[in-house]
Amino acid sequence: MRTMDNWRKSSYSGEGDGNNCVEIASSTTHVAVRDSKAPAYGTFSLPTEAFRAFIRAIKRAEREL
Repeated sequence: MRTMDNWRKSSYSGEGDGNNCVEIASSTTHVAVRDSKAPAYGTFSLPTEAFRAFIRAIKRAEREL
């Protein structure tokens, strides 16, 4: 995967703990996730469809709480 240059913070970042969040970057084939406090420590990357399935599972689990 090529180097990502379009990092953006989570939409849940806000006042107070706004720096304690994740950032994501995407390409046409992959989504990468990193810690916004320590971006040089590395990234977690997966195919775009796998990331979408991951997000759908999280949303489904939230609804079940």
